[in-house]
Amino acid sequence: MAQHPTTWLVTGAAALMLGACVMTPAPEVSPRPEARAEAPAPSAESAAFARYYQGIEARLVADGLLRTDDGARDAPFSAAMLAANFERIALYDEYTLVGGRFVQRQTPARLRRWEQPVRLQAHFGPSVSPEQRAEDRSVLSTYATRLARVTGHPITTVNSGGNFHVLYLDRDAQTSAGDLVRRLVPGVGAETIAEIEAMPRSTFCAVYAFSQTGGRPVYVSAIAVIRDEHPSLLRRSCVHEEVAQGLGLPNDSPAARPSIFNDDEEFALLTRHDELLLRILYDRRLEPGLEPGANAPLIRQMAEELLGGPS
Repeated sequence: MAQHPTTWLVTGAAALMLGACVMTPAPEVSPRPEARAEAPAPSAESAAFARYYQGIEARLVADGLLRTDDGARDAPFSAAMLAANFERIALYDEYTLVGGRFVQRQTPARLRRWEQPVRLQAHFGPSVSPEQRAEDRSVLSTYATRLARVTGHPITTVNSGGNFHVLYLDRDAQTSAGDLVRRLVPGVGAETIAEIEAMPRSTFCAVYAFSQTGGRPVYVSAIAVIRDEHPSLLRRSCVHEEVAQGLGLPNDSPAARPSIFNDDEEFALLTRHDELLLRILYDRRLEPGLEPGANAPLIRQMAEELLGGPS
């Protein structure tokens, strides 16, 4: 919907099937100096984007959306619901590559996740102030610590040598981001560059995760794009959703509640329900490559274990 954030995820399965956007592991890339004089004045388009997103955040909050609680008081869920939500969110893709463009079309997919440690690295366009950069790094670092605890997988923030790159860009930097993306993910496909640079106002943020050609369906690199024009809550919400999706939860489901993996924008930040999805995803009893419908009894058993029994 035009008023709602949209997430794009180029996954290993889709990339392998289509023969596009499949990366080899990126070499370590040291950040370029972030010396800043005066931040450039935003273009009229970027300024208009900022006003638009401020209005969207205010309207959503006024409507009781973008909640920052975990939904425990009014959104209970059972083991059966958790298992069903996991299959829909982890084993289906929200977007697929058709004719050189990413099209919203839910398609069955294989389970993907990271096997190597995830190294989250923030990159900032020239519009991002030093104060905002410090806040963004703090949010990303705190979130990485939480995700590592939840998944049991090594997830940290780094200043160089990242493999999961989080780009904070305003509209002006976004439209010329190709060189930065190519430097961070060598060999990135032209389709991905075109989608990032042309990302419309209706797309609040995006993530692209890549696996290695001919290898197992595991991620080796990722790029998330966060708009600098976002006010604080939308900005945090984008970080929470895109990083979590880039860990291997590529889809959304209208049945998922309380969850950020639902396009209704009721919840802004990762909930307990979503933490449990990540715990199932990184449980070593599941293997990368798992297809929809396979091992459903095991997934249900995991859900029951996490919730303390059948429900």
